[in-house]
Amino acid sequence: MVLRGQRQRREGETAMSGHTLGWREWFPGLENDHETLGSVLETLPAAPPSAIPWIVRLLENPTGWFCLHGAVDLAVHDRIHVLLGRGLLAQDEAFVIGFTMGSTRAVLCLEQLVFKFSVAYLYPDPYRIPWSILAAYDLGLEAGQRLGIKNVHCAITDDMLSCKLGMVRSVLGIDTARLREFYEREQAMLPSTAASQRLLSARCFRQSASGVRGGNHMTTN
Repeated sequence: MVLRGQRQRREGETAMSGHTLGWREWFPGLENDHETLGSVLETLPAAPPSAIPWIVRLLENPTGWFCLHGAVDLAVHDRIHVLLGRGLLAQDEAFVIGFTMGSTRAVLCLEQLVFKFSVAYLYPDPYRIPWSILAAYDLGLEAGQRLGIKNVHCAITDDMLSCKLGMVRSVLGIDTARLREFYEREQAMLPSTAASQRLLSARCFRQSASGVRGGNHMTTN
């Protein structure tokens, strides 16, 4: 479903110009409407593929016989991370998964419980997401149901890679002002986590072609 290639990256980092950017630090943020989807994706740290556990494949592989609503391949999953301005921490992953599932408008309560129990107790490290931060998944699910077009993951096409993020978000119905309201709620629910503390920051941190970049991209609304 929202595949765990992200989790494979936990073992990887990108090194350029004498600097190293790991998966913990990568954070695209929402203040990047002027950049293209493809250019931000190129900054995402990568690692060699590793074996994906059978239970992850069972629930999250879009071609699996028991896949959950919102199942997508890794390429689309990465694009959703960028569109939502989320990094690669477990809490970020939980929100992105919830948003993708919620956008289908078809997820049943039982399906939510199956996923939450599995990801918290049956998934092995580093794929596991602790139950204590699954409030982010619930918020993501609600956001996906209320923001964006139905089955947003099916509407993200390759030709969008060359488009500005502001335009792509607009086409997909992802209103960043309303998204920030969900992030405010997430911060209130999970105030002490690293993911929450950077959620509404205007500072992004990711790899550019010339090395590690941290930048303030404030815009006036």
